[in-house]
Amino acid sequence: MRIIRFYDHDGQIVVGKDLGSGQAERLSGYPFDRQPIGGVVEDWPVPESILTTGELFPIPDQRLSPLDPCNIFCIGLNYAEHAREGGSEPPEKPVVFMKPTSTVSNPGDPIRIPASQLNGPETDYECELAVIIGKVARNVSEDDALSHVFGYTCANDVSARNWQRNGGGGQWIKGKGFDSFCPLGPTIVTSDEITDPQSLTIRTVLNGQVMQESHTSDMIFSVRVLISFLSRDMTLLPGTVILTGTPSGVGFARNPPVWLAAGDQVTIEVEKVGQLSNPVLAAE
Repeated sequence: MRIIRFYDHDGQIVVGKDLGSGQAERLSGYPFDRQPIGGVVEDWPVPESILTTGELFPIPDQRLSPLDPCNIFCIGLNYAEHAREGGSEPPEKPVVFMKPTSTVSNPGDPIRIPASQLNGPETDYECELAVIIGKVARNVSEDDALSHVFGYTCANDVSARNWQRNGGGGQWIKGKGFDSFCPLGPTIVTSDEITDPQSLTIRTVLNGQVMQESHTSDMIFSVRVLISFLSRDMTLLPGTVILTGTPSGVGFARNPPVWLAAGDQVTIEVEKVGQLSNPVLAAE
């Protein structure tokens, strides 16, 4: 199932199944319409519990992000070539950081270059496969990890490199956490349609030119490993998004560097999921 969100003509949010014909069928039982109380829900709905209603809507050009995450975990240096292009050795354990939920933006919404850039241009793109947790995961095994996945979408882990390296006291969250720095979408493809998340091509296209192109089989830590690792003594709630890392070809590692600039169009493509495209605008 391909799940999208958009506004209807009355300004109400519709969660729908994309029928592939320019129409969507409203869904009920969408698990992210509510959040667990007290952080513990043992029997959270999975894709099979979502019901179609028969109510059809035309799909507008402007879509919303397919969910509003409750948490956004991110994995750094998870492709060996990307680690090396930045001068790092592949890590022995997953490198974990977080993005504020306020970074989330919709397909087609602008990525805003921060007004507070440090020492000149620094805004960079990162194509990523995003994993959406669909039921509570705590201390799960690698063998059982994928049973907690609701689905997958495209993400752009937009990064302000000078802030990331020099403006956060050694932490990355500020350089990764500006408004508009986490476009998500355009759809969630449920896990029953992507049974192996390590079998997908992923790329970034900037102004029509392919900048990153790789395959999720090249991840150092697989989706199974990441979910198991993150869930150790820590609850992953339904609606948690995990950005699984970016491959080589990012802008800062190029000679000369390629920074996002006003007027650019950046598109993230993940096989079987779709294309997430956003324009780039100057700071407000």
